[in-house]
Amino acid sequence: MEKTIDEKKQGNSLVMEPKAENSRKLFIESYGCAMNFSDSEIVASILSKEGFNTTQNLEEADLVLVNTCSIREKAEQTVRKRLEKYNAVKRINPGMKVGVLGCMAERLKSKFLDEEKIVDLVVGPDAYKDLPNLINEVEAGRDAINVILSKEETYGDISPVRLQTNGVSAFVSITRGCDNMCTFCVVPFTRGRERSRDPQSIVEEVNDLAAKGYKEITLLGQNVDSYLWYGGGLKKDFKNATEIQKATATNFAGLLKLVAEAQPKMRIRFSTSNPQDMTLDVIEAMAEYRNICNYIHLPVQSGSDRILKKMNRLHTREEYFTLIDSIKRMIPGCGISHDLITGFPTETEEDHQDTLSLMEYVQYDFGYMFAYSERPGTMAERKFEDDVPHEVKKRRLQEIVDLQQKHSKLRTERFLGQTVEVLIEKESKKSSAHWSGRNSQNTVVVFEKENYKVGDFVNVKINDCTSATLIGEPVGYSDNN
Repeated sequence: MEKTIDEKKQGNSLVMEPKAENSRKLFIESYGCAMNFSDSEIVASILSKEGFNTTQNLEEADLVLVNTCSIREKAEQTVRKRLEKYNAVKRINPGMKVGVLGCMAERLKSKFLDEEKIVDLVVGPDAYKDLPNLINEVEAGRDAINVILSKEETYGDISPVRLQTNGVSAFVSITRGCDNMCTFCVVPFTRGRERSRDPQSIVEEVNDLAAKGYKEITLLGQNVDSYLWYGGGLKKDFKNATEIQKATATNFAGLLKLVAEAQPKMRIRFSTSNPQDMTLDVIEAMAEYRNICNYIHLPVQSGSDRILKKMNRLHTREEYFTLIDSIKRMIPGCGISHDLITGFPTETEEDHQDTLSLMEYVQYDFGYMFAYSERPGTMAERKFEDDVPHEVKKRRLQEIVDLQQKHSKLRTERFLGQTVEVLIEKESKKSSAHWSGRNSQNTVVVFEKENYKVGDFVNVKINDCTSATLIGEPVGYSDNN
């Protein structure tokens, strides 16, 4: 899966409003991408009906769940350390049960349960509705496991609880699974084949969030541009759909329009896009609707055609440039970010220079940059030797990071003297006298609080900037309130 949450924000214990009738305590932590955080909200909703309130106090929990990520080795190491911590607490509180959810659950099921015996239950991404049964199995003294991948499950009928929310921004999941077999990625094996959620259920969830006072939603999927609803079923089976199903199908551009029109004052974001699947009608929809934010996370992974082919990325460098040119032409000033992997097997210095030159062409606002780490079960692990030395990866990564820092500063400087609309999300980390929010291009903006509050749309004149943050002064409410 493409990255959507900074790895520095990996772990979050999540808490919802308690129900007086619930007597058991659930401690749930999420790691990795935004899909995992969204899934944890679904899990908390399911278990709320089973008598569980969430808690931030690990020691008082009856059930501890960690929602895991297999995308990078570092994320797996972090989860293993947390499992050690849980089990240390479990020795003091032997009634506590520990479970692993998500991508690592599917990949390491037998290791966790049989070999290492460090958890009581293992639950894959498509089996969360089976949690009540699995918990009963554990309470009867048996290990419990369900990592079966589904062809239908989208959780469209579950109303997620909003965990540790600011009450302003929320995730709305629109697809599950992925059909793009990138050779470096475990997601198709851990999350299954691609299927989309009924657009009506998505619009209903967005309307419900608006009624509760939310001002911004992010439509989530491993690959949102691949969204396709034709009545249910796997995307790969669309070719077998009836003529009427094909004629009435909803694609991602159509979904964007439905959501934008349903809530004209709500900001709409989406993540993550894939260059091979992003079509011009998506860019046209963004240009047409003011409330669809001018920001696209568009992972490229490498600037070298040879490496892109080896990664099984189904686009070329030139095709990526054509897409970038279309975005810049149709949405002037659109924010664009990336994912990049350096040191992929056989990557040469020439390949690395191709990546740097691609960055120079695009001049991204920001990005997520990683040195390649071999993931068990992927095509790359089975077929390619991880042959780029660690020191070379480290040096190339630093060159990519340094160039991105330079471009990020250029991109924030373009806002100097401009007035931008900002949605206030929280207090600034560095100053209790300042608010923090983002503009349409997803750049963080800080400004003095004055009489404004969280959830307000404020026009802010930009007077200064760093490579990551805009600094300004509020000049009044925007007309979006």
